[in-house]
Amino acid sequence: MSNPIEDRLSALGLSLPDAPAPAANYVPFVRTGDTLYVSGQISMANGALVTGKVGADLSVDEGAAAARACALSLLAQVKAACDGDLSRLKRVVKLVGFVNSPAEFTDQPKVINGASDLMVEVLGDAGRHARSAVSAASLPLGVAVEIEGIFEVA
Repeated sequence: MSNPIEDRLSALGLSLPDAPAPAANYVPFVRTGDTLYVSGQISMANGALVTGKVGADLSVDEGAAAARACALSLLAQVKAACDGDLSRLKRVVKLVGFVNSPAEFTDQPKVINGASDLMVEVLGDAGRHARSAVSAASLPLGVAVEIEGIFEVA
């Protein structure tokens, strides 16, 4: 049986990474009713951390690519929480994005658009969500971006 979300990812030339394991004393997701809370996913590309400050070490476009990678990790966690059945994802409710950036940097929304755009590309209207995009003086392991999400699942 075909899964429209997996089919769309494939059509976009994307694949989900393995759902990352927690790096400390927390769980990767918690489900209560139809709401799934996914812990912050940090920026990784090709198995390596994407580190640095956006606006100093990385461009806005590089930051957006890091946010896009975080979005793929979020979807990987949703898939894991849904026992491998991504068709149980009904909608993205909210994303909260943190951008490792200098104090004078003000383009956090452009960076987090990398994740928001991916959710809409993959899920259509079900990918539209509420969102926060904030600056952080530093993030775990020096990563450029961290994003957490709230999802509606069946």
